[in-house]
Amino acid sequence: MAINLQKGQKISLSKESGGTLSKVVMGLGWDAKKNSVGLLKGMFGGGAKSSAIDLDASCVLFNEQNTVVDTVYFGQLKSRDGSIVHTGDNRTGDGDGDDEQIIVDLDKIPAIVKSLVFTVSSYTGQTFDTVENAYCRIVDNSNNNEIARYTLSAQGSHTGQIMAKLYRHNGEWKMHAIGENGTGRTIADMLPQIVVHL
Repeated sequence: MAINLQKGQKISLSKESGGTLSKVVMGLGWDAKKNSVGLLKGMFGGGAKSSAIDLDASCVLFNEQNTVVDTVYFGQLKSRDGSIVHTGDNRTGDGDGDDEQIIVDLDKIPAIVKSLVFTVSSYTGQTFDTVENAYCRIVDNSNNNEIARYTLSAQGSHTGQIMAKLYRHNGEWKMHAIGENGTGRTIADMLPQIVVHL
């Protein structure tokens, strides 16, 4: 059964999954908040409507010195070593389940890489006040079991969030739910804010 992480919480991925993990998926999901409309429109079929929000999931790879080794995002869907793959950009948040996924082959991550930081940013510049039902989750790719989920505190005037970090500790991978708000439309905008939490 998946753990619902609290901000700042750290877990061992292998302990929570009940075995050795080789490949995990970081899934990101969100919905555009529905705007309520006037009573008359509602009576005549106007109903609630929502506008598309283009949130982008990104992953930054850091070495022991907290220097960027590589970045995976909508502009570079695969790390140079091939260990991390972004499945593609979702520009609306429509539909159920994960809207964007980043697949991480833990066994293939070079030894130089100490940590992976996952972020989400609003490419369209809308603040997280316009987002609801936002989450990130770690899934065991071998059996599709959800290991941990972190519900993003989406309300606020920020345009980005530093979601979580996977990092090596004593030979195993751990996850840290960071959950810090940030500002920026792209991963480049958010890098200075990420480094503070390494």
